[in-house]
Amino acid sequence: MEMKVGITEKKLFHVFHKVPSGDGPYVQAKYAQVVMKDPEGSIIWFWKAINTGDRVDSALKDMAVVMKQLDRSEEAIEAIKSFRWLCSKQAQESLDNVLLDLFKKCGKVDKQIALLKQKLRQIYEGKLFNGRPTKTARSHGKKFQVTISQETAKVLGNLGWAYMQKGNHMAAEVVYKKAQMIYADSNKACNLAHCLIKQARYDEARYILEDVWSGKYLGSDDTRTKNRVEELLLELDSKQPPHFLQNIPGLNLDDDFVNELNEWARPKSRRLPIFEEISTFRDQLAC
Repeated sequence: MEMKVGITEKKLFHVFHKVPSGDGPYVQAKYAQVVMKDPEGSIIWFWKAINTGDRVDSALKDMAVVMKQLDRSEEAIEAIKSFRWLCSKQAQESLDNVLLDLFKKCGKVDKQIALLKQKLRQIYEGKLFNGRPTKTARSHGKKFQVTISQETAKVLGNLGWAYMQKGNHMAAEVVYKKAQMIYADSNKACNLAHCLIKQARYDEARYILEDVWSGKYLGSDDTRTKNRVEELLLELDSKQPPHFLQNIPGLNLDDDFVNELNEWARPKSRRLPIFEEISTFRDQLAC
């Protein structure tokens, strides 16, 4: 009878603390991380789990996440690159997602862009979701279904954000427009408006922001979205002359002098970098 109670209590302990059962290195790592709140100690155990082949998929991913929290992102990147070959095929997508977060944390925008383009190629080739139209994702302990269209739009949105960080607002605009065609939402709409503002295309930006404000996009009612729209509209008002002044000579954004400046600044090639990546599978990405 005492034996049964002990087993029950042990099971309840693992359920309550949300740690796996057992006594291997991976379980010890999760115990140190979750129960003891000892991230440095958990990393030591995660390394032991990887080296002994104990739940390597989870050990490598979880260790990288802990390293990121400890500002050891560069080390986490090298760990994933060096040991992901030990992980299963099913774990590779999760590792890529962790890598994207690490690249973002370290400011490695070019590597972020390259990996996002690789993910787009995998979507086109049917390698993501193991060829299925949906997958089960988890957030804050809850499971939900993600469609291939939602995932594609998310990857494109992240790619657009990366281009924005490089100041390439023309490429970001193209990517955000493609993402909105697939699965539109207010966040990408605001980012698209931001790209247009940076290109002095104020009327187009204002039109998009007014649509967000009027609730035409998913997530438009979110308080943070409303605040973002207000900030962008204030930026617009600070850059765009009032309508009654726009026809005064010297203030017209379309006058010959401004057009000449734009011509000087225009790249020799009109083909944007993103076209190289998405034009070959535009039919796959279209709604």
